[in-house]
Amino acid sequence: MLLRQVQDTAADAEAVQSIARAALAPLADPPGGASADAPPVYQLARTRHLVGTDPQGCWLAERDGEPVGTVLSLRREGLWVLALFAVRPEVQGKGVGRLLLERAAAYGRGCLRGMLCGSTSPAAARRHRLAGFTLYPAMRLSGQVDRSGLLDPGDIPVHPGNRAHRHLLDSVDRRLRGAAHGPDHELMLAHCEELLVADALAGSGYCYRDGGEVRLLAATSKRIAARLLREALARVPAGVEARVEHLTAEQEWALDVGLELGLTPQTRGYLGLRGMRPPAPYLPDGALC
Repeated sequence: MLLRQVQDTAADAEAVQSIARAALAPLADPPGGASADAPPVYQLARTRHLVGTDPQGCWLAERDGEPVGTVLSLRREGLWVLALFAVRPEVQGKGVGRLLLERAAAYGRGCLRGMLCGSTSPAAARRHRLAGFTLYPAMRLSGQVDRSGLLDPGDIPVHPGNRAHRHLLDSVDRRLRGAAHGPDHELMLAHCEELLVADALAGSGYCYRDGGEVRLLAATSKRIAARLLREALARVPAGVEARVEHLTAEQEWALDVGLELGLTPQTRGYLGLRGMRPPAPYLPDGALC
């Protein structure tokens, strides 16, 4: 078994995506269906982005020259994020995952906090727990938006954001999870359909939307968070399924909004945290947390 760093090439990005697809396909609903939290183009871009920002946190395991496992991780201001951890089914249970996780954990040594968005895989959950993560069961909201449930926006304006709002984004990040996303915002700005920003006397927040998916939402109050989520869901094109991922019990404000707009909740994976409580109000991006 050979472990090597992921290289910033199309071939390695495709290898990472192939391993993730093989590992997650049995967990899909329905089985064998698409199960990645993000579109393939975004996942490929995410891999190459992390190889550029955190090369020592990104690894491939190869057997006889064939990639069979991968881990992607990143460090942001004292927060270590396990962005992807996947092993092909035919080599699971043979120590490949343990070796990969050890290598990624070494990169995160010294970070006081850790975060991950886990799948429904029992094997991965065991590895994550052994690595010291507290696992918080999570939900997914999905379905067609019932536009009759959209309320008057009230007195909190929401407007499109851009790179000029990076200071606001990083400030909200630090308040909620103790670390800014930093360069990860550049990736999301390039690959998400829009960034929505709220900045008022009552507080501030932001939300990324890509098609029907709410990819990342952070705010300084539940009121602002709910306003951003409503605005994002209102902008989902007619006929497109809306999806909001990784809701823990601390995000009841998001569950209430989703139920009011006709979305259906389902249990789906978990949020793993180490050295911190669940950020709130906050909806993580599964690919970057």
